[in-house]
Amino acid sequence: MPMPLEYRQASADFDAFMKDLVGTSMLTSSHQAYTMLQAVLQVFRRRLTFAEAVSFANVLPPVLRAIFVSDWDTESPKVPFAERDALMKEVRAFRHDHNLSTETAIEDVTSTIRRHVDPAAFDRVMKTLSAEARGFWSMGSA
Repeated sequence: MPMPLEYRQASADFDAFMKDLVGTSMLTSSHQAYTMLQAVLQVFRRRLTFAEAVSFANVLPPVLRAIFVSDWDTESPKVPFAERDALMKEVRAFRHDHNLSTETAIEDVTSTIRRHVDPAAFDRVMKTLSAEARGFWSMGSA
């Protein structure tokens, strides 16, 4: 079997994703956008079961998938979803000394990820998750 194109193209695709995220968020660097991305992904991941998280990760491009699962303490208990303001507070608290997340970080990451995944596969996974999880990835506030 030949190497899947998604792995051959992973770096270029991630560079394009980060450029898109920087533009969407109007941050000034990919370093700032990366911290925001990592924060949003970890805030979401904390609210999923292991099986849900793996299912979600499988629809992400390879580098985003790696970021989603990196530094994961799989023994940490699942935490409940909260109001959008509380989730954003958690996003901004992530590596707070180096975090310049926008006020709309979740929406910025959401819209950018949706432009870089297979929409049908993403929607199939979303249908298997809770309403709160789907709300996290909606374009408006949950």
